[in-house]
Amino acid sequence: MSATLDYLPAEQSFLDPARADAGAPASARAVVIPFGLEATVSYGGGTAAGPRAILAASQQLELYDDEFGREPYLDYGIAAVREPAIAQPIGAALDQLSGLVETVLGAGKFPLVLGGEHSLTAGAVRPFLQRHKDLVVLQFDAHADLRDGYLGEPFSHAAAMRRILDHPGVSLVSVGIRAVSTPEVAFYAAHRDRITIHWAKDQAHWKIEEIVKPLAGRPVYVTFDIDALDAAVMPATGTPTPGGLTYAQALAILRRACAVASVVGADLVEFAPIKGFHAYDYMAATLAYKMLSYALAGRS
Repeated sequence: MSATLDYLPAEQSFLDPARADAGAPASARAVVIPFGLEATVSYGGGTAAGPRAILAASQQLELYDDEFGREPYLDYGIAAVREPAIAQPIGAALDQLSGLVETVLGAGKFPLVLGGEHSLTAGAVRPFLQRHKDLVVLQFDAHADLRDGYLGEPFSHAAAMRRILDHPGVSLVSVGIRAVSTPEVAFYAAHRDRITIHWAKDQAHWKIEEIVKPLAGRPVYVTFDIDALDAAVMPATGTPTPGGLTYAQALAILRRACAVASVVGADLVEFAPIKGFHAYDYMAATLAYKMLSYALAGRS
């Protein structure tokens, strides 16, 4: 299943509408896909509004990045597509998103999906699984998402990584996990050959080179659940959880992962904006820009 790319005009797109490439979306190598799927949230809601808030905040970001010493988007070009009317039920929505991602990849571009709840990753990752038999999913998250369904829904956000692991060959490296159920621990113990977890409780002893070692030289899909960040840093999510990553920690791991691996696509999920607290929208937008720049800046 494929779809036509309906590019947003500059004034509704990602980053400053006056940026140098704003009038040439078809030439961009990075395509932002807003997809506010919200079908299985089990605590706080609001993720459906996440993509719109991130796009709006992104237009306030400075294009120059002092880490790169330049405006890194100029290395790759950014466009965004119009958010579709999301299909129902959830299985149809995942098929719809898979089609959008397939179209972006078919055009030779890099997709970044903005969610929406984490269940969307099971759809977004399908075209990559078809292309890469040894794909690694790098998961930033507070939750393991290894349940075999939740509240009767096999495609629940709480089962996002379990559904990915239904596909043989894919492996999972998870960072920041600190909320997990007993059945998930049992599943993890039985599949240590495919799952590596870096628990948040151990973050004082993390070594970034050890985290990224299984990624080196391999195709990697990054899924970033924004609740990987500590609840004091990012409360704008459905289940804000204490004991998580700082923003700087997350960037350091992302930066190194993109340096040692071939990051082929990504998503940023579970952002639920809080009215009147624009700092969180801005942080999510900055994170999205960093993810693209780490993956693509300087690459031909």
